[in-house]
Parts: sequence; structure tokens; C-alpha cells
Amino acid sequence: MPTISAFFGIVIQMFWREHAPPHFHALYAEFEVEIDIRTLEVIKGSLPRRALALVLEWATEHRAELMEDWNLCQSKQSPKRIAPLE
Repeated sequence: MPTISAFFGIVIQMFWREHAPPHFHALYAEFEVEIDIRTLEVIKGSLPRRALALVLEWATEHRAELMEDWNLCQSKQSPKRIAPLE
């Protein structure tokens, strides 16, 4: 599963052959969450409150890039790296 970004101990990944809706995975310690790119709502899983806030801040800044990566994955191409949250 390709890692597209990492910051503050959080790893952001996107899979090939994933199901709709367009989403990404965020992993932090033993926690994992799937987040809808279009709405930034949690689809599945959970993260600690602070980690989730950081992920949502990052996703808001990079929503267009996330959709580009989703489209690349759907066409079986490797997603591009996205800058981390600073």
C-alpha cells in the first residue's frame, strides 16, 4: 500500500483497487481511519482527537492532490507523494 505522506507520526496511505467513495487511510500508532476525500468525514475507524485534527487539516490543504492520487490509483498507477503538514 503506497504511502503518500507522513507527518508527526501519522502515515497517510492510498490503495489500488479500492472501493468508492474516494478515500485515504491514516495510521497513527495502533489506530487507523478511512476518510472520504470529498467530505472529509470518517468512513471507518478512529484516531485520537489531536491526530484526527492534524489529518483533517492536512487533507483540507491537499484535497485536490488527494483526488488526483485517487484517480491515479483507480487507473492502476502509482499515486504521487504529497507534502506533509508543517
